Amino acid sequence: MEFHTHHNLPTNAILQLYNDVAWTLYTKDPEQLMRAIQNSRYVLSAWDGDVLVALLRAVGDGETILYIQDILVLQAYQGQGIGSTLMKMALEAYAQVRQVVLITDQDTGLHTFYRTVGMKEAGEIGLSGFVQTLHRKC
Repeated sequence: MEFHTHHNLPTNAILQLYNDVAWTLYTKDPEQLMRAIQNSRYVLSAWDGDVLVALLRAVGDGETILYIQDILVLQAYQGQGIGSTLMKMALEAYAQVRQVVLITDQDTGLHTFYRTVGMKEAGEIGLSGFVQTLHRKC
């Protein structure tokens, strides 16, 4: 497995990854998705040969806040520690950042994953979160 930090990723590989994990709202407008990736603060990808198997995308100021926007792993590669490695690498790259934020759906499997990489629900540490979105499903 090779890990790379660059924003110039092949559109077809990105679409395959997002479609594989059923994040089809993103793939309805491929140009918008690619602009979002280009405009991200940090993009970390995992490759098995020429196959894009995982992606972590973060936005923020890089000083006080880092927002993990997307973390995806091809279904066939899930459960192998790739997502954990991506999170570890991102957190190490931005160790000086005071606050790392991530919003996810109610999938308990995802909650378990985020807890294993050191994340806590906002209420557990005396915080609240507020969100406004045009679309409920990612």
